Amino acid sequence: MNEKVRCLIIGSGPAGYTAAIYTSRANLSPILYEGMQPGGQLTTTNEVENFPGYPTGITGPELMEDLRKQAERFGAEIRFGMATATDLSSAPYKVTIDGEKTIEAETIIISTGATAKYLGLPDEQKYAGSGVSACATCDGFFYRKMTVAVVGGGDTACEEATYLAGLASKVYLIVRKDFLRASKIMQERVTSNPKIEVLFEHETLGLTGEKVVQGADLVKRRGQADEEKVHIDIDGFFLAIGHKPNSDIFKPWIETDKVGYIKTISGTPRTKVPGVFASGDVSDPHYRQAITAAGTGCQAAIEAERYLSEKGL
Repeated sequence: MNEKVRCLIIGSGPAGYTAAIYTSRANLSPILYEGMQPGGQLTTTNEVENFPGYPTGITGPELMEDLRKQAERFGAEIRFGMATATDLSSAPYKVTIDGEKTIEAETIIISTGATAKYLGLPDEQKYAGSGVSACATCDGFFYRKMTVAVVGGGDTACEEATYLAGLASKVYLIVRKDFLRASKIMQERVTSNPKIEVLFEHETLGLTGEKVVQGADLVKRRGQADEEKVHIDIDGFFLAIGHKPNSDIFKPWIETDKVGYIKTISGTPRTKVPGVFASGDVSDPHYRQAITAAGTGCQAAIEAERYLSEKGL
């Protein structure tokens, strides 16, 4: 069964919902498929204090529900379902939903986001939103004058550790190897900061605490003759081992970087495929904030409207 639409939005985080708001107001009659996580990553965040317009803060699920309702108010049709395959070889472009239904779209806005990489510990889920975070910029404010740990040894981990050191009283940087993979300048910032203690050759075994994170159990030099169990008292546990952009089904047609982030024409949400736009974390390896995602969703919507107008569609 095929269905033809002028604008198809794939993904339902801040970028997708914002794109739906703008395309609806432009009378493009957008169809939005929510994907495997309706509302995106923010639905796992307890408190959002840095999104403009909410002076006392708001929970992630509430913020996403507000954006959804606003999109529906202007006529966006929001559906449950996940894009499982694409054919962007020629317009109208074809997107398969749940392996069954095919949508033919004149324009597509990709807002599928990126998934934070986790260690795979059960405790990461147990304490999600209660001390475990994958975004220091988002949640660091809640750990002012507290003790936190960051996992990772690359530029992202060093950057987040440095950022948190400006807020927390102490930052542990847990590094599995005996060296940092980060650039020299980032290494220098970490090693010269008196608030940061680097724990080389340490791996996390689990987290402890009553309802919230209060400590972490580590192992030093796992598998070696001098293997040692270590416990640290912490209030927050930050993952900084990377993100995986949800871009796999678009890769045959759209250019991505080596990690998988969709490449767009500089300063725009346009991809190399005319009429196909990318917004939010799926094309943003740098900021990964709700407000920046919403901004690119707006840009993609405006570009889609202009594209359709120029084509007389």
